[in-house]
Amino acid sequence: MGAACVKVTKYFLFLFNLLFFILGAVILGFGVWILADRSSFISVLQTSSSSLKMGAYIFIGVGAVTMLMGFLGCLGAINEVRCLLGLYFAFLLLILIAQVTAGVLFYFNVGKLKQEMGGIVTEIIRNYNASGEDSLQEAWDYVQAQVRCCGWVSFYNWTDNAELMNHTEVTYPCSCEDKGGEDDGLPAAGGFCQADSNRTQSGNSPEDWPVYQEGCMEKVQAWLQENLGVILGVCVGVAVIELLGMLLSVCLCRHIHSEDYSKVPKY
Repeated sequence: MGAACVKVTKYFLFLFNLLFFILGAVILGFGVWILADRSSFISVLQTSSSSLKMGAYIFIGVGAVTMLMGFLGCLGAINEVRCLLGLYFAFLLLILIAQVTAGVLFYFNVGKLKQEMGGIVTEIIRNYNASGEDSLQEAWDYVQAQVRCCGWVSFYNWTDNAELMNHTEVTYPCSCEDKGGEDDGLPAAGGFCQADSNRTQSGNSPEDWPVYQEGCMEKVQAWLQENLGVILGVCVGVAVIELLGMLLSVCLCRHIHSEDYSKVPKY
């Protein structure tokens, strides 16, 4: 019966570590996505907060080490090598501590992140240059077109842009244009557009802009909250698997009474 329990424990530990390896790749992918995304307001967030980059690097590091530990755990479980299982347990404990640290950083910096994001978006709108090329401007154009919003608090934020308000015709941000719920599938338009209107005597009044009335603040914050919830949910799932892996590795180590280094694969 004891041998059968050891065998079952060994294969359960192997399966857990296989899943552990896959989830480690998911965590690494989250970190790379945060750093590499240039088509949405993630790029804006990177500029507005250093804690986001720090969290991304922690996710990449934890994901890479998690994948390595999953591999070592599989190897140690199948070949019943106590030194690998002990090393696996120690690194799992360190990874769990790192994940808790990253989760705490994100949780306690959400409010600060929202505040800093509002400040940087307001600055982007104020300094928006229709004739210039800037990755942050393009990212914000993408956000307004995809989320179907205009400005941060409201579309009136664009009245802070001197270049836009100097137009005598009805001119508005192209990415804010309200297309009546239709999505043409084209990339987000940048710069400023002139409205098809004969009312040029009243100047560039915001009330005449054919744009979305709602600001992006609530929608962006909801998106951020939702995605942070997904990331933290994945981390909680990995943490549960880590705890199970630690428990199974301890149980397997206790039933392996002698080291047999001949079981270690030779390459």
